[in-house]
Amino acid sequence: MAHNPASIDQENVFHHYTNLEAHKQQGPFIIESGDGIHVIDDHGKRYIEGMAGLWCTSLGFSEQRLTHAATKQMQEMPYTHLFAHRSSVPAIQLAEKLIAHSPQGIGKAFFVNSGSEAVDAAIKMVWYHNNALGRPKKKTIIARKRAYHGVTIAAGSLTGLPYAHDGFDLPAISVIHVETPHAYRCANINESDDAFSTRLANELEQTILEAGADTIAAFIAEPVMGAGGVLIPPEGYFEKVQAVLKKHDILFIADEVICGFGRTGEWWGCDTYNITPDLMTCAKQLSSAYMPIGAVLVSDSVYDTIARYSDELGMFGSGNTYGGHPVAAAVALETLTIYEERNIVQQVKQLESQFTDRVQALQNHPLVGHARSVGLIGAIELVKNKETREQHPASEKMAAKVALAAKEHGLIVRPTPGDSVAFCPPLIINESQINSMFDAVSNALNDVLSTVN
Repeated sequence: MAHNPASIDQENVFHHYTNLEAHKQQGPFIIESGDGIHVIDDHGKRYIEGMAGLWCTSLGFSEQRLTHAATKQMQEMPYTHLFAHRSSVPAIQLAEKLIAHSPQGIGKAFFVNSGSEAVDAAIKMVWYHNNALGRPKKKTIIARKRAYHGVTIAAGSLTGLPYAHDGFDLPAISVIHVETPHAYRCANINESDDAFSTRLANELEQTILEAGADTIAAFIAEPVMGAGGVLIPPEGYFEKVQAVLKKHDILFIADEVICGFGRTGEWWGCDTYNITPDLMTCAKQLSSAYMPIGAVLVSDSVYDTIARYSDELGMFGSGNTYGGHPVAAAVALETLTIYEERNIVQQVKQLESQFTDRVQALQNHPLVGHARSVGLIGAIELVKNKETREQHPASEKMAAKVALAAKEHGLIVRPTPGDSVAFCPPLIINESQINSMFDAVSNALNDVLSTVN
């Protein structure tokens, strides 16, 4: 019988996104506590959490106002729901504040428990909307290669990463994946950003025409593609894409699960990239991850169509037991209040130039082919040959080696597809901590370089 937490973990815990066979030998990396932007493991070692957990702990790991908000709400009303006209004050106030900060045209908030659930709910809304309009064939969703939209049957189908499909018989819904807007890998030689964006928009339109616009329900996109490698769209991309969608009467779902609430230097990635969405999904930084909560933010035009159809059918038959949970809503409401009071979005803008400079400086390293960032999210892409952009063999797992080396230097970062290493620190990081973070990245790169022939 095991008596230490690591052994108990290996015997009992079914881990997420993990090589489960390797875990039998490797065991868990146990985090016991947190303080500001730092986490502390079960051996007492401190790390800068350079990924904000999973792109989510925007206010760090010791924000007592969120703890107090949860405690107060648990004492007053630990649970109620949003079924059959019931509501709660935290859910009402949170919806009001979310709508106040949303892009023009967004008028309703539908609460769920995670980003995956938000995407799933958005797809159901799109289908319901088209059925209401007498367009039952309009069901296919267009997503992008290397996109990440979650893990439910629908959201996992939309995700454009092989590991989210392998072994699961996904995609299980009608989805088409179009080219990734990653100029470093996908643009032609000497192709400008504008020309690349135009080509991708033309390819999108050709895809729509081949499938039939009367079969395409929506296009879904992250403003910045997170888990796919922090892929930042070229200038003009979303303007050109939206023109195509509008021409063919196709809805735009903006997946703001990572970008939302200041990550890109604006309240939303949509604000950064001039996107006018029909639906938006959000989660993660909505509560700084202190409680599980997500939302679909819905335009008035889509909502009004859904509302009329719900009257015809008797109800809108979708929701979650914990959707709009009063404790989660209270914590999210306090999170948004902190963003407002502390001018968190403005702070991100002020730190962006330093963050960008430190990311871009890494491109001078022999292992780094490309560096990219916006706001306080970025990545480096590792290459074998900087001139030809040749990648290392996948078996060498270079990004994973850099992430492991960074851990030795007291920094947690994340390897992502395409041999990239992602950075996404809590939004409360300061200038000194940014320098410490990227000093550790530089040291990690040097450590790995010393092992390369």
